Amino acid sequence: MERLSERRRALDEVLFVAAPKLDDLFAMIGHCGCGVLLTDAQGIVIDSRLGSADVAAFRAWGLHPGTDWSEAAQGTNGIGTSLAERRAVTIHRDQHFLAGNIGMSCIDSPVFGPDAMLVAALDVSSARADQTEGLNRLIEGMVAQVARQIEADLFRAAFPRHRIVLAGGDDLVGAALLAVDSDDVVVGATREARRRHALEPTGRLRPRPVVDLLGRGGGPGGLERAERAALVRALTRAGGNVSEAARSLGLGRATLYRRMKRLGIDDSRQNLSQG
Repeated sequence: MERLSERRRALDEVLFVAAPKLDDLFAMIGHCGCGVLLTDAQGIVIDSRLGSADVAAFRAWGLHPGTDWSEAAQGTNGIGTSLAERRAVTIHRDQHFLAGNIGMSCIDSPVFGPDAMLVAALDVSSARADQTEGLNRLIEGMVAQVARQIEADLFRAAFPRHRIVLAGGDDLVGAALLAVDSDDVVVGATREARRRHALEPTGRLRPRPVVDLLGRGGGPGGLERAERAALVRALTRAGGNVSEAARSLGLGRATLYRRMKRLGIDDSRQNLSQG
């Protein structure tokens, strides 16, 4: 097996982007005895967030950096099955294949890169005897949302000089994003955006005019409406702070001001509340 350090170097960008999200997720669920882990696409754990009191127990279960949780190595399990089926899964206690793993609950979601290729799995695991399926369902939503946030941040990082727009609809959790160049040509799309618009499922995207995907004018699928909604959301989250909103969108402050002017948006809270 490759050394852990080599695997981590191969995912430098993913680890850099994911680290604050792992910290935030652990801050929310770590007190419940849960650990947060990130694996590569082969199921090797490359990073973790564990409570100091839980480190020994997680190590005894093999839930620590460098261990292999692919289905080939462990049979049915949260990490390996999520990667194999490319979907979010929860494997609760005796749903695990190996008898040594049946005390655990594992909640996982795959993470896809800017080219829609599988790059990682996000895992929350617990071996608490009182971990219920009801609690698992609450954590499931958190894990899926954080995985999509990591995907969105990876996508923005891959297209730092492009306009990032929603690929229709208002579902930010789905990370349905398009990267649009200065000629209004779509040059990148997240996995969810590719699914919604029947684009190439993975790999290099054939460029397309953005109007061919989002339409013209002010209808529900119109480009200007989608762009305006994305800008208003970013400004609202930033409390009207244009510099902060620009950073979150991967734009320069002057560029964001120009687009706000074109779309009839100013930085007053009153106008931001208008759709």
